[in-house]
Amino acid sequence: MADIFDVVADSTRRDILAVLLERERGVPQSGGEISVSDIVTALGASQPTVSKHLKVLRESGLVAVREEGQHRYYKLDRGPLETLEDWLIPFLSSDAAADAAALAGVESNGEIALNDDQRAFASAIGKAFADTAHQVTAVVAPKRRRLIGD
Repeated sequence: MADIFDVVADSTRRDILAVLLERERGVPQSGGEISVSDIVTALGASQPTVSKHLKVLRESGLVAVREEGQHRYYKLDRGPLETLEDWLIPFLSSDAAADAAALAGVESNGEIALNDDQRAFASAIGKAFADTAHQVTAVVAPKRRRLIGD
């Protein structure tokens, strides 16, 4: 089985996971299930490409599949995402921020004192995050609307 970080590193697989999440939230009566053809339509990708990525997601345990005749219905399985969550939590928790403040020193107004290199690095990360968030929203929002009929 591939490392979970390698699995979610691929943008097409992240897009598929986003479609599955939107299906789960937007159409609760579906039980979160969506057909391969609906995923293909939502992403505007070819069926072989989507199937290839669904196989990787299935093998990593991130999706579950139900077969009905020749049709396959996929849904999100959050279990393996706990590995990602466990890794991220220390970076996101308030304790991590307090630890960083203790290591970096804190200014009198409570803000962490950063040197020029740290400030430049933080700025670059913030810009990269904002650009990525914008790109994901620009791609996913129209497909989400088509998928759930908004």
